[in-house]
Amino acid sequence: MSRIRDDYEKSPAGRFEAWYKGEYDPINAHLPVRPMSERELSGDDDRPHVDRLAIRDTTYNRDTNKALRVSRGAYRVLSVVLCLVLIGVLIWMVQYLPDFGDPANPVNNEVSARYIEKGVEETGAINYVSGMILDYRAFDTFGESCVLFIATVCVQILLRMTPDKTGKKPASDRLYEPKNDVIQQRVCVVLVPFLFIFGIYVILNGHLSPGGGFSGGAVLGAALILYLCSFGYDRTERFFTVKTFRVVSLAALLFYCLAKSYSFYTGANHLESHIPLGTPGHILSSGLILLLNICVGSVVTCTMYAFYTLFRKGDF
Repeated sequence: MSRIRDDYEKSPAGRFEAWYKGEYDPINAHLPVRPMSERELSGDDDRPHVDRLAIRDTTYNRDTNKALRVSRGAYRVLSVVLCLVLIGVLIWMVQYLPDFGDPANPVNNEVSARYIEKGVEETGAINYVSGMILDYRAFDTFGESCVLFIATVCVQILLRMTPDKTGKKPASDRLYEPKNDVIQQRVCVVLVPFLFIFGIYVILNGHLSPGGGFSGGAVLGAALILYLCSFGYDRTERFFTVKTFRVVSLAALLFYCLAKSYSFYTGANHLESHIPLGTPGHILSSGLILLLNICVGSVVTCTMYAFYTLFRKGDF
């Protein structure tokens, strides 16, 4: 097992993980991970986290300290250069934007007229906005859903509850439960069922009226957060756990990707998709838009709940 671990640490993935944790410097791999203070170099520092072996190592001297500070400075310079390059690219692209009020601007061309004139016929959705974002521009909406999922993963990485150098894990918010706020719990019992019903209604009617997956998912996410604040993790995890988040997010994004890939493939090749649009105005209409609204609403709900639990220092 130790050999497998050694091979992993020498692999690119292992070095990247070590660099992310601050244990490896790819610019100067032979240097330690941080410079030492004069107190540490002299051996007078009695703090428990000080590495005595590094202090006694004769190769770690003031020249090494200086080289390590130069290496850290190189990272700062590269960060500034990267930011300046990005700023320069964005400013350079601004000059190619059309003039404000130009009749040839995209807002004034035939695309918007097509959405209004042919939207109901081609998508089956009474709500023009849903028809646009979940049919004509469905891949754009899929990208937004992926952004939400990636943002959740990034927050999990940044706010993960990992043990410190002494092996002690940070205190979870579970230690302060149950809070037993009777007024809040009674209000929650009344509000949460209505919030769930309203959120589901907004999602399922997104192709018929204002609403859809984003707004309905926000309502459902708020309902979950309210229930968690009132009754704690133990009761909430009876129906929503980390596994639930993973399964729902993966299933929603995977179905969205496969469904619209098929739809766009058939459309681009002038093939019959065999996806019925139904009767405009009926709940079972608009082809895939109803199902895609459910997918988007599921991702938004999971993202809101995950963000809250992570910032609250829960075991998510």
